[in-house]
Amino acid sequence: MNAKTPPDPLSLFRPPAMNFCSACGAAVESKIPAGDTLPRYVCTRCETIHYQNPKLVVGAIPVWQNRILLCKRAIEPRYGKWTLPAGFMENDESVAQAAMRETIEEARASIELGQLFSMISVPHINQVHVFYQARLLNLDFGPGVESLEVALFDEATIPWQELAFRTVSKTLKFHFEDAALGSMGLHCEDLSPRVE
Repeated sequence: MNAKTPPDPLSLFRPPAMNFCSACGAAVESKIPAGDTLPRYVCTRCETIHYQNPKLVVGAIPVWQNRILLCKRAIEPRYGKWTLPAGFMENDESVAQAAMRETIEEARASIELGQLFSMISVPHINQVHVFYQARLLNLDFGPGVESLEVALFDEATIPWQELAFRTVSKTLKFHFEDAALGSMGLHCEDLSPRVE
């Protein structure tokens, strides 16, 4: 009887291996280009170097009278878990625009964006998660296509065990710690892989 190897849960976050050049369609190979220090995919025909860099996940911490707006995910990964409104930054937008767009898309909420609050590097999945402070402008919000439910929570009612991502958990803890001190700061951290 063969035991199947369980799928790597982090594979959802890693970019797929590259096989062909997007410039000319020829095969690529992984090698260290001249003048570089890291392996890159390089076209065997046109010699185009294809850089793969970390992705930015950008979001907001929408606050209404000491309560935070969270979204219950309607998509994988972490379907059914709670998160702050956030997602991948798109081309042709600023980081602040991405935070506002994601809040509208996931929570149909209007916010006034504040200062950058947390920046958490997640190198084992090649991502950086960035969250802004935000003030919810009204209570006219609801689930977008990627959310099952949207609700306001105070610190005591946050579903801590049902949060989708450790970056969200850390950001919320930073928020409540700073709020208790009466001063919001910028929090930068590196997140290591979870040890099971």
